[in-house]
Amino acid sequence: MKDLSLYHITRPSTLKENAPLLIMFHGYGSDENDLFSFASELPEELFVLSVRAPFAMQPYGNAWYAINFDEENGKWSDDDQARTSRDLISKFIDEAVDSYPVNKDNVTLLGFSQGSILSYAVALTYPEKVNNIIALSGYINTELLPKNNNLEDYKHLNFFCSHGSVDQVIPVDWARKTPGILKGLNIKHEYHEYPVGHGVAPQNFYDLKTWLSKLI
Repeated sequence: MKDLSLYHITRPSTLKENAPLLIMFHGYGSDENDLFSFASELPEELFVLSVRAPFAMQPYGNAWYAINFDEENGKWSDDDQARTSRDLISKFIDEAVDSYPVNKDNVTLLGFSQGSILSYAVALTYPEKVNNIIALSGYINTELLPKNNNLEDYKHLNFFCSHGSVDQVIPVDWARKTPGILKGLNIKHEYHEYPVGHGVAPQNFYDLKTWLSKLI
């Protein structure tokens, strides 16, 4: 494995060069193996990387940023840590396209939960580095976005967004704000809900696979 800034596992493409790249980002408390089970079901021409978040948790698992719990503030996210991870992912994308036989102009991010929140943040902060975003069971944290948006920078982006209608971890109402935000930025997108909790329903996976296959 190459010495890149984030630990990851790979599934090489059937293409020897210029392969479309898919990078996966797991949720809070998980690791790089969580989403990697998707890889065997995705188009074989994709070069797949599944990344481990940088902050180790005890006794196991990893996070892209801390989620803190206290009586006064309730549950809140460490946005400074999230920005650190956002910028680390941006650096990792550059390293990946330099290190593997992939097409730097065909990069897809796939995130679940916290990984989805970071995928939104990376795409909307560093749009020149990505093309397609699959955001599962997450939402757009506007605190992680640049203050000044140039809509021209976003015109090539395409999002597939989905959420469980009975999600008990991230309220579906948070996710329902996403289409309005993306529409306001003139970004192509699809938004879907499925009758599940905090997870990926089989129909959800089928729909994202169909969507992605048309773009790679």
